[in-house]
Amino acid sequence: MLVLVAPGQGAQTPGFLTPWLDLPGAADRLAAWSDAIGLDLVHYGTQADADAIRDTAVAQPLLVAAGLLAASALGEVSPGAVAGHSVGEITATAFAGVLSDEAALGFVRKRGLGMAEAAAITPTGMAALLGGEPETVLPHLEKLGLTPANVNGAGQIVAAGTAEQLAALEADKPEGVRRVVALKVAGAFHTHHMSPAVASLEEAASSLDVADPRFTYVSNADGKTVASGQDIVARLVNQVSNPVRWDLCMETFTALGATALIELCPGGTLTGLAKRAMPGVKTVALKTPADLDAARALVAEHASA
Repeated sequence: MLVLVAPGQGAQTPGFLTPWLDLPGAADRLAAWSDAIGLDLVHYGTQADADAIRDTAVAQPLLVAAGLLAASALGEVSPGAVAGHSVGEITATAFAGVLSDEAALGFVRKRGLGMAEAAAITPTGMAALLGGEPETVLPHLEKLGLTPANVNGAGQIVAAGTAEQLAALEADKPEGVRRVVALKVAGAFHTHHMSPAVASLEEAASSLDVADPRFTYVSNADGKTVASGQDIVARLVNQVSNPVRWDLCMETFTALGATALIELCPGGTLTGLAKRAMPGVKTVALKTPADLDAARALVAEHASA
């Protein structure tokens, strides 16, 4: 069984879209999306520096556009399940047919702007803790006033909170944690710090044309499969201020019988987690178009199976 997943914020790097523009129609598609949402996706995906694409209002639509571009280039795929990490969940909704590509990009543009405004209220951020056991790490984060914003499995938990709280974490790591790595994001996403963005997203969601998913959809809120498009969109709204449970998503993939996983552009993070938490599952990360042949071979293998 093949799973298709989309990465979240922090996966972007300067110039990562450059090789994708060589694909037929890619530049035109990005240009049309740019006009529709009022953001130059081509510029930010090819020429902008790391600081520019770290901006939440830029990074989020850029990642969704990249994922949809890669999915289109991959060709006909009928995965056994789809899911996305954080903002990648919006990519997954479009791939699953819950939202059109255009609606997904319009929604993520509003999400990015709303979360950027919320992040500007207080200096906040996120940091990945590598190593350590949840039973030890989670109480330690609570003691420091931090939120476990992403429980990713495979020995990785992402903490979120104020700059002062993150500095305290760096100085006082939980037992068993090897490293604390600051993430390339501009706020404490999936925490109460993002609550101001929820109301604007509820308003944006109310006007969306929503369909039920064409493929089994796994929600990052709790790892459960969701069959209602309206329920999926409601979860998209609420997830901005609630933790991502990618560990539970991977448990669901395993329970569903996953044997392969493809991560859309800019791939790498989720395949890395899958290699550690889902041993024996074949993985392909779509980083550049050079990875498409390997991904298509995996699709063909599972289509014939």
